[in-house]
Amino acid sequence: MVMQTLLKTLITTYPELNYTAGEQFCWSPETKEIFYNASATGQKAAWSLLHETGHALLQHTTYKADFELLKLEIAAWDTARDIATKHSFEIDEDHIEDCLDTYRDWLYKRSICPKCSTKCLQQDDYKHYHCFNCHTVWKVSANRFCRAYRSTKNVTVRQPIFRLRTNL
Repeated sequence: MVMQTLLKTLITTYPELNYTAGEQFCWSPETKEIFYNASATGQKAAWSLLHETGHALLQHTTYKADFELLKLEIAAWDTARDIATKHSFEIDEDHIEDCLDTYRDWLYKRSICPKCSTKCLQQDDYKHYHCFNCHTVWKVSANRFCRAYRSTKNVTVRQPIFRLRTNL
């Protein structure tokens, strides 16, 4: 019942947004729709709806870097909190942190060098990671819903920009 009441409130409050029943909760920047699971009930479903509404209100479209995705997720949760407060609704902070942890874990797994296990950051065009330790270059899948797959196949390995001097 919480979900249906919230949905009606959001539709009234934000008539410019399009809410569409679907299989999962998500914001589609391409179609400008917020999809929601019509069979989902309870507070977690309501929190998810608020979160996706946050993405829509912030007009999130795409991201280039993995870390940028985490920033978008944090911003959507911040907006969801604001919406909830305006409607005397509360989102459990532990739930928000659990959701953000899934992205943090995903980022962490993608950043591990497949050769030496050093933790690295995305480089250059944001499609590749470059290990500071062993200079391995790898790419990761663009899909945030798949496992953290790292591939060094078909990746051009560049020479490091600098080399450490060892004969000092």
